[in-house]
Amino acid sequence: MSFDINAVLADMLSAIKETVNGNWDIVKSTANEFMDHDKERLQILAELRISGDLPDEWFQSRMEDEKIILEAELNALEVLSTAKANQAVNAAFDVLINGIILSL
Repeated sequence: MSFDINAVLADMLSAIKETVNGNWDIVKSTANEFMDHDKERLQILAELRISGDLPDEWFQSRMEDEKIILEAELNALEVLSTAKANQAVNAAFDVLINGIILSL
């Protein structure tokens, strides 16, 4: 199975939307900006992991860094609790990691 970053990013946004419930109108812009801004970096990380050129330990560390960035951006909105922002970020990155795993 080939990795399609656009499909994965769309699924990540859907996961965030489902998690933030009634706050999606406020969160949508920030979530979209993160995905647009980080699309190339996430795609490169995914491709390197899929090709085996990126060790799992380093990949996991980078995923944690990316989660922290998105969570900080969502927390800056001050409409989500820290726990809700964390849940949204984890849901989104679960989608990304599962997409990569399916492509291995």
